[in-house]
Amino acid sequence: MAVITIDGVRMEVPDGANVLNAALDNGVYIPHLCHHKDLSPLGSCRMCIVQVEGQEGVTTSCTLKAKDGMVITTKNPEIERLRMLALELLLAGHPEDCSTCPKYGHCELQMLMQYIGPKTGRMKMRSKGFPENEKNPLIVHDMNRCVLCGRCVRACNDMKGVGVLQYKKKADLEVYVGTLHDKLLKDENCRFCGSCAEVCSTGTIRDMLMNTGLKKEDEIVPCRHACPAHTDIPKYIRFVKEGNYDAAAAVIREKVPFPTTLGYICTHVCELSCKRKEVNEAMAIRDIKRYAAEHDTGLYWKGKGKQLPDTGKKVCVVGGGPAGLTAAYYLRKQGHDVTVKEALPTVGGYMAYGIPAYRLPRDIIASEAKVIEDQGVKIEVNTRVEKPVELLKEYDAVLLALGNHKGVRLPMKGSNLPEVLVNADFLEKASKGEETGMGKRIIVLGGGNVAFDCARTAKRLGAEEIHLACLEARAAMTADDEEIEQAMEEGIFVHPAQTFEAITGDEHVTGVDFMNVESFTFDENRRAIIKKEEGSEHHIDGDTVIFATGQWTDVDPETIGLTLGRAQSIAVKDIENDKSASVEGIFAAGDCIYGTKSVIAAIESGREAASQIDKYLGGDGDITEKLAPEQDASMYIGQFEGFGYEPRRKTVIDAPEVRQCTMALYDHGLSDEDICGEASRCLQCDLRLKISGPKTWGDFTEGKEA
Repeated sequence: MAVITIDGVRMEVPDGANVLNAALDNGVYIPHLCHHKDLSPLGSCRMCIVQVEGQEGVTTSCTLKAKDGMVITTKNPEIERLRMLALELLLAGHPEDCSTCPKYGHCELQMLMQYIGPKTGRMKMRSKGFPENEKNPLIVHDMNRCVLCGRCVRACNDMKGVGVLQYKKKADLEVYVGTLHDKLLKDENCRFCGSCAEVCSTGTIRDMLMNTGLKKEDEIVPCRHACPAHTDIPKYIRFVKEGNYDAAAAVIREKVPFPTTLGYICTHVCELSCKRKEVNEAMAIRDIKRYAAEHDTGLYWKGKGKQLPDTGKKVCVVGGGPAGLTAAYYLRKQGHDVTVKEALPTVGGYMAYGIPAYRLPRDIIASEAKVIEDQGVKIEVNTRVEKPVELLKEYDAVLLALGNHKGVRLPMKGSNLPEVLVNADFLEKASKGEETGMGKRIIVLGGGNVAFDCARTAKRLGAEEIHLACLEARAAMTADDEEIEQAMEEGIFVHPAQTFEAITGDEHVTGVDFMNVESFTFDENRRAIIKKEEGSEHHIDGDTVIFATGQWTDVDPETIGLTLGRAQSIAVKDIENDKSASVEGIFAAGDCIYGTKSVIAAIESGREAASQIDKYLGGDGDITEKLAPEQDASMYIGQFEGFGYEPRRKTVIDAPEVRQCTMALYDHGLSDEDICGEASRCLQCDLRLKISGPKTWGDFTEGKEA
């Protein structure tokens, strides 16, 4: 160790340590610009110059190595004069008007100018003449603002090993930072890691998609933020890339107890936020999750998760769907005695009785439910609860996770004809193998995933002709694009932008009358505003109509004993932060409080409910657990030729003529040959969070500045 003195402050630092870093770490500010804690020192900006006792002249502190007994001065008239001169040289080629820069107020150069003082204007200003380049995905280049601090070049070459950014010279000898061959980033094999933007000291290189108002970590890793359960997606993708599927599955299980189920049917909202889609195509996050879960042996989680001692508190969970089972699982881990009461013959809720078996095989649901049962959760099936308030006589807390299992008939002419079915009943009967009551010519009304589940199930049950119609235009349909495309491949006729005028027939359904929709919007009260195309009346023949236009919570308002909300939902104090119902001790979660959403949303709602109920019962509400091993993710990602053009790998899907005739699984996931390639496409956005933030003079308390 070496003892050095900087401006009268004695400090003990490792022998040979970088003096600038040592000063900053010990609360002494030395101005700097080209220096960055994570990058090799350059000393080009001359802002960090100091004088060392016994040595002539000044030296850059970022390149100075600490030696025992060093006495260093960071501020005197000569140092200030030289710093001002160096700053003027930097500013000679920098735009004068800071207020037009998107980084205004967050610029290190701007803060440095405020610290050193106003420039004297002795240097002649020059214009570099670079056009602002917004042609690259994710990253903007505005080289007129560059002061050649060199951080981006060192980050790209030394920290990341990508080597895209280099120093270049124009014909007039103006030095600038550009790509190796002055091509677009994608054509130079950029990895789009964002490190250059992260270390840029001015507004020269900046993010195109930032400044959303979110926390920085959420902006940088949008997939993790978009996931309702906030699963650490980049982390498990890296494990998959390494072939460590057990570790990847453990990362997923830290947040959700149904990793395989989600690998099959998750709505993958994370992919909508994936930055990779701005480069070419979003990552196949759901498919990667499925591969990891299917290749998991349980090495890191079986018998190794959290299980607190028994508390003596009893909880009843009404409803064995994803929200209820999730809450039960984590409440048991908190030490509570948990019983699940499920009205249907098996648990799983909508996963088992709404999502068709050709999308989600039932043995997967059963195996993941068994993990919850093995944790010590007691499950009672064929047990319907009509009066949940009475459960408080036996239990300390009750959670209602009833789902939305009551299909809705629109109030229109013909809706009560015998051949008019509703989505929930139709799918449940199909799942049980019971007679559905459908005919041969089916018309499905609705444009969401449930509507397509009904249409595609009807196809597999032998329907000869199927039409699906909805109010929304094709681009606004809420169903996944893959659902729509696959349904059309199977011969299902899709009719967007249609009003449902009437179901025709006197005693039996003969079809549906429609009109074309010119526009479909909602007012401020969420009331539909529909403009119809004049003279567009038309008719589609059919013998069965299936409403897939929404679902309600299946409760009896007369016996439930609780305050209800819209669509017979269970009213809670705050959907996210306080899931307590109108009777103390009763909570609610999942679709029954917010309407039909998704399995992953229900899982997160169940997690939130478990935490809140645990607190209610005297616990700390901390349901987090660490299952996966530590991951040493290297910042050095290296070069990858053609990275920006790497295509998204597709899952292996049976041909339409094969899949439309059977309820067997038709999507077989990513192949062994494709999984590593797909995982390698990840931008690894989260690595950027490991880059040290800048230290400006505003971070230091008065009296400790240089």
